[in-house]
Amino acid sequence: MNRWLEQYPDEVPMTIEYPDVTLHELVEQAGNRFPNQVALEFLGKSITYKEFNQSVIRFSNQLISLGLKKGERVSIMLPNCPQGVIAYFATLLAGGVVVQTNPLYVERELEHQLVDSGAKMIICLDLLYSRVMNVMKATKIEQIIVTAIKDYLPFPKSIIYPFIQKRNTGVKIEIEYRGNVHKFNQLLATGEDTRPTIDVHPKEDLALLQYTGGTTGVAKGVMLTHSNLVANTIQCRNWLYKLEEGKERTLAALPFFHVYGMTTCMNLTLSMGNELHMVPRFDPKQILKIIDKKKITSFPGAPTMYIGLINQPDIQNYNLSSIKACISGSATLPLDVQQQFEKLTGGKLVEGYGLTEAAPVTHCNSVWGKRKEASIGLPWPDTEAVILSMETGEMVEPGELGELAVRGPQIMRGYWNRPEDTAMTLKDDWLLTGDIGYMDEEGYFFVVDRKKDMIIAGGFNIYPREIEEVLYHHEDVQEAVAIGVADEYRGETVKVFIVKKEGSTLTEEELEKHCRKNLAAYKVPKIYEFRDELPKTLVGKILKRVLIEEEKQKLPVSK
Repeated sequence: MNRWLEQYPDEVPMTIEYPDVTLHELVEQAGNRFPNQVALEFLGKSITYKEFNQSVIRFSNQLISLGLKKGERVSIMLPNCPQGVIAYFATLLAGGVVVQTNPLYVERELEHQLVDSGAKMIICLDLLYSRVMNVMKATKIEQIIVTAIKDYLPFPKSIIYPFIQKRNTGVKIEIEYRGNVHKFNQLLATGEDTRPTIDVHPKEDLALLQYTGGTTGVAKGVMLTHSNLVANTIQCRNWLYKLEEGKERTLAALPFFHVYGMTTCMNLTLSMGNELHMVPRFDPKQILKIIDKKKITSFPGAPTMYIGLINQPDIQNYNLSSIKACISGSATLPLDVQQQFEKLTGGKLVEGYGLTEAAPVTHCNSVWGKRKEASIGLPWPDTEAVILSMETGEMVEPGELGELAVRGPQIMRGYWNRPEDTAMTLKDDWLLTGDIGYMDEEGYFFVVDRKKDMIIAGGFNIYPREIEEVLYHHEDVQEAVAIGVADEYRGETVKVFIVKKEGSTLTEEELEKHCRKNLAAYKVPKIYEFRDELPKTLVGKILKRVLIEEEKQKLPVSK
């Protein structure tokens, strides 16, 4: 028997019998159990499960009438909002495959994802329409569905749409709704009420293409089936065994276009018939007000979110005692942050671990039982984990360092159209995470190093190679290296080292402007350092690790 099973609370099963249903059926069933319960609440507006299920049916019929076939991909480029949730489950009901698209993407990033996925439709905000149109010719997009910013009134643009550049806030949006351009609300209002019956096989058919850089920095589509997503949702439900169906209220500040927010906020909450309170962006004051006013019981997040909350000077003015349980992911959770949050709320905050390829959670500390400092916790039910020698690939003894590998019902099918990458990452059903760690004698796992070179800033995965490629496209850049450096708030932030071409007068301001044009805001370097040369091997390879060590030496010594 796997040693970690002995550490499970009595309430957590060692194995689970998963229903052979699609993800949308799982949520639909919850809606049928709680038809009059609030399903979605968005800045004061709410709809019940009965209304939500009806909306999903109507919109799925419209997608089918627009030509969507089983297995075809639909891009959803929206912040957290009711339209995004309806579009997500309607796509699944229609037999389509969701491609979650980050609204922060610039045209270069958007074009890559749409081309690689072969998406036939895209659902976006009106303020993103021009960005979509600018890449249309290179893609296979046939239909565009737009939801207007005015649909969210009376809330100001600054709350609804944080992705728009300040210089564009006064621009009048010109959209001609005809041909292949459609209004979301109009489609929703005129859709047929008869539920479509598309033959979808949960274990075989894809539900989601979730893009990730993995360990290489190349954006790849992770293929997740309905069964993968259903399994991780039910695993999460069993781990959070004190949360009750039809009685909880989840606050979703984590974006649904991130697989962590998609599973722990959206899928889990809706599969239990609970209330999903959405915000389109994280604002500490707004979050505190919502927790207090709406009596939120669960608030999954990233460490930076909890740091932002506990550092609010007037936090004592809010009643946060409704919080029962929160899982922190995407980056390491500092112990003092955990302790302060639990003291302020009386609820539990524990660290978990996962990756996109696992839909995403594989490990978590016990919420109401034993937990260990600095540990990512125990493997979830039906999830196996081992530490493999980096030299031989064989399993090592407890306490020895190696690469973490996992397997279970939530593990991906593979990478979209990338069999070589799939073969390198999946070995005999084991997912090689690329993370280095160890397991202790009791079965608790610890990660001591991250995937090679990857930067995690504010919960976002940032891949140095992508930043370096953008830098190299500047005509005055001779050499460029991007690394992650310590940041008190974001965990890490991006620093770049630049060697200018001879005679160049390139400035930091010019380089930042170039990066902002070609990278999403969270990827733009925060620190620029110009050097005459970079450390290299004898064959000319830049020694990135030397630069990383130099930055570590600058950190204050812990006492």
